[in-house]
Amino acid sequence: MMAVTLSGGGARAAAFGLGVLQALKATTFRLDGQATSLLDHTAMISGVSGGSILAAHYAAFGDATLTRFEPDFLLVPFESRLIREALWPERLYKLTSPWYGRSQILAQRFDELFEGRTFGDVRRRPGAPDLMITATDLTSGAAFDFTPEQFQRICSDLDATPLSFAVAASSAVPLLLSPVTVHNHADACPHPAPAPPATTAADAQDYRSRMLQRTAEAYRNAREKPFIHLVDGGVTDNLGVRLMLDRMVALGSMSANFVDAKPGTIRRLVLVTVNSERGLTERVDNSDRVPTTTQVLETLIFGAGSRETEVTLALLKDDTRRWRTEIERTRGQPGSPFAADAEIHVISVSLHDVPDDKIRHSLLRVPTAFTIEAHDVVALQRAGAEALRASAGFQTLQRSLNALEATPSP
Repeated sequence: MMAVTLSGGGARAAAFGLGVLQALKATTFRLDGQATSLLDHTAMISGVSGGSILAAHYAAFGDATLTRFEPDFLLVPFESRLIREALWPERLYKLTSPWYGRSQILAQRFDELFEGRTFGDVRRRPGAPDLMITATDLTSGAAFDFTPEQFQRICSDLDATPLSFAVAASSAVPLLLSPVTVHNHADACPHPAPAPPATTAADAQDYRSRMLQRTAEAYRNAREKPFIHLVDGGVTDNLGVRLMLDRMVALGSMSANFVDAKPGTIRRLVLVTVNSERGLTERVDNSDRVPTTTQVLETLIFGAGSRETEVTLALLKDDTRRWRTEIERTRGQPGSPFAADAEIHVISVSLHDVPDDKIRHSLLRVPTAFTIEAHDVVALQRAGAEALRASAGFQTLQRSLNALEATPSP
């Protein structure tokens, strides 16, 4: 069972992430006598900003994304078409309305890319992974996740929500694009979401638990918060992994996430995090000149995102240690979803870890935009595959998968 998270970074992130998905598909092994690939076992895919474009496309179209995504998105002049459409007289007139913004135009372009698919279409597609897309609540600064639990809190229908709407929200870079607005119907809900679990004595000492409960509770008061304005998810979690970590905290254990799994059936848990951040192009603290507006904007957006990424990576390291301890303690026990030989593998794939120095430095200069040069698209895909294969965690996983071939499932 595998989960994949795709970071923000515009088309750079989408191309690098596509290379990782292609390499996962090419990683084959035998399980119970049947040939399969790592990508075939993707149970969840999460994306933020540029990574959400690829995540939503894969959730909607499956393996077809591996060949379609490049010609459908990466190699088309998406950004110039977006600007051209925004300058149409009809669009310019609509943009004078306080209820219509630039992100609506972006959502319409994404709707064409996703062929009108909704979250419900993804849920009904056989074999589709769970899709999680993260935006940022502009008012609270907290992550807003497009998940059934979140939409139950605001009494809204996630199944009816277009993928394009969620991806536009996750990609709405502050100031450059307008926020995307969600209505909160919690005060008029015929079947309100259950209240968050009462804080236990242990939770009371846990800052993360308290903050998660407080954030969830805030959406239940629609009178004070009737509208939720969403911007780029990278502001709060540019890796797209925070939601998964938070769910583990909220549920209290790793096992609680697999209550529907038959006892003893989970043998390998794999998390692949794909990080396509490039960091700041220049540091304003290296000069005594007054920073320009562009420098301030980049530092606020990408600098804050980089800091949050450092926090998320630290949390992931700590949580992985706890998960591994729990699995080792409970695997093979009566009622446990984990088989006696269960293992967890967390694999970090970063653009900063591309083996070739020259290629790495070149790709780190690729801008964060919806359209990049065709030669960079090709190079990023190749680099994504190479960075995955060069990862020590991935090499350990491959050896573990080879061991599975010799040991049938219980």
